[in-house]
Amino acid sequence: MKYFPIKSLLFFLFLLYSVTDVNGQNLRWHLVKNGGIEWAVKKGAAHTDQIEMSGKQISAIITYGVNDKGNFILKRKLVFPMLRIIPNDTRGSLIRDFDQVIPPASINGKAIEEQPDVISFNGSIKVKSAIGTVNISHGLFPSVDKPAFIEQLTFKNKGTKPVEITIPELDRTDSTKKNEGVYGTYLLNTKIYGSGKFTLNPGEEQAYAIVYSARKTTDQAYEFSSEYELVKRKNFIAEITKELVLKTPDDTLNQMFSFAKIRASESIFDTKGGLMHSPGGGSYYAGIWANDQAEYMNPLFPFLGNAAGNESGMNSFRMFAKYMNDAYKPIPSSIIAEGAGMWNGAGDRGDMAMIAYGASRFALAYADTAEARKLWPLIEWCLEFSRRKKSADGVIASDSDELEGRFPAGKINLSTNTLAYGALTSASDLAATLGDKTVSEKLAKEAAELRTAIEKYFGAKVQGYNTYRYFDGNDKLRSWIGMPLVMGIYDRKAETAKALLSNHLWTKDGMLTESGSKTFWDRSLLYAVRGLFNAGITDTTLKYLKYYTSERLLGEHVPYAVEAWPEGDQRHLAAESGLYCRAITEGLFGMQPKSFRSFLLQPYLPTGWKEMSLNHIKAFNKDFNITVVRAGQKLKIIIEQAGSKNQEINWDGRKAVEINLY
Repeated sequence: MKYFPIKSLLFFLFLLYSVTDVNGQNLRWHLVKNGGIEWAVKKGAAHTDQIEMSGKQISAIITYGVNDKGNFILKRKLVFPMLRIIPNDTRGSLIRDFDQVIPPASINGKAIEEQPDVISFNGSIKVKSAIGTVNISHGLFPSVDKPAFIEQLTFKNKGTKPVEITIPELDRTDSTKKNEGVYGTYLLNTKIYGSGKFTLNPGEEQAYAIVYSARKTTDQAYEFSSEYELVKRKNFIAEITKELVLKTPDDTLNQMFSFAKIRASESIFDTKGGLMHSPGGGSYYAGIWANDQAEYMNPLFPFLGNAAGNESGMNSFRMFAKYMNDAYKPIPSSIIAEGAGMWNGAGDRGDMAMIAYGASRFALAYADTAEARKLWPLIEWCLEFSRRKKSADGVIASDSDELEGRFPAGKINLSTNTLAYGALTSASDLAATLGDKTVSEKLAKEAAELRTAIEKYFGAKVQGYNTYRYFDGNDKLRSWIGMPLVMGIYDRKAETAKALLSNHLWTKDGMLTESGSKTFWDRSLLYAVRGLFNAGITDTTLKYLKYYTSERLLGEHVPYAVEAWPEGDQRHLAAESGLYCRAITEGLFGMQPKSFRSFLLQPYLPTGWKEMSLNHIKAFNKDFNITVVRAGQKLKIIIEQAGSKNQEINWDGRKAVEINLY
């Protein structure tokens, strides 16, 4: 609930009612009552999709669907990030397509040919079909902690007569060339567990599994239990699902948020350099990036309370810190190959601003004094690097931005500068928390000066909107103009909102990177949504977010936020899902860490909602809930914390309230 001048109010009403049929979508999938999504397959309607699922030793990119005859289509691209190949670079993971023909099981002597009736997803893919009186359930999922992908098939006799099930034998091992692997030859195995001939009486079940795995020749072969692997996967999904739980009147948003936590958390690999969260996508594994990990993901992990996530965050900052130097040469954009190498092919992308921002936010929310003091030299070094890049106009230069030259960014871009501003603001809060008031005040003053410089340098009329130019000479709207809103700079919020949601940038498929282009990246869209919520543009932003969420969760390519198109063909990179979560936690709820036990809260309850909540938030070493309830013209904020009396705040929607935890 936010109060605006009449002119601004009229503009936002225009935006709200000018979106025609924003939710009039033809969606392939639907929500399942007890969690997950489901596609009821129509005969003759061919369709395939692709999803990525990961464990600590594997990532699986699975193509699945049906052809025009209704037959099941399944392709498996498996990535083994710790089986390094030569050259041992960014893309140096062993990747293989396991598309060989697997001998099918048979029912009463006839080979089965799956024709799915229903395909569902709730942390793993499940396919249901029937042949005569036999129901077939086919599950697909990665191992949580081993380099293996598992398919589990279960037959159930629903008839009144016995049926004979024959499950074939298979145990095949292929090898790679010794001179192609960092660790020599690798062995790739496909094995069927549970082969034999079985008589299934009415009501009885029989299961078997196909396991695809890989290992070094020096490692012993492993005997897999598909049931045990499934239990571990279910436990992982359950653990992620029960922490940082979003409850709103919109089940689609709730489910997308729940799934986003899975994708954001599963892409953590157990490398020789420690746990490393990585983007995925068939290219980016066992490596970290200043944007995907430091800027996007790490500030979210403390809110999830995921131990592996927090450790991967601390590990990434330790790795970046190793590259600090007295000459202030830039820290690499990416540390790759399990920490053994680095990539800096696009020069300084504003990486130091990304790292300082992410590390400050992470340290505040993680709330560990010892770890914060370890991170402080890295934050300080990155801020000093940015100071040394400051121009006569008081803004910060960088060689490019995170798009690495795909689109022009000039010598000084808006993204680098707004990230540096956010870094200074949170670093000031962190310094105060660590007891250094002088440094805190100095950084706050520096942030204020940079904010003024951002307005003077980037504030401009672009394609008729009084918003921001992305760089000097930029005359086309760019999706990253939402970044000032994310960092609390609202001087141009009305025109910036209008530009972001105009047909120059917003399309039915996503938000264009640049007006007039065909390229969209979800990361800038999710930043824009977060910024629009921060600016109090609640109902309009929700309408667009609901449309986007329905497309990504229930449309043609599900169930996660994507990287980009046409580049990468909408890969399910992990950090984009982290940004979806932050569009809710930091956008809709307006949470911003302030100290080791406090945060700013500025929640925006949409007009049609009576209440919303975030439960089991694990940041600040606590477990607490936030509920926002409509109370007349105001909102009531309720903070529940185990062992403490509930805090109730009547909020007028005008200024963020600081919440102190006990």
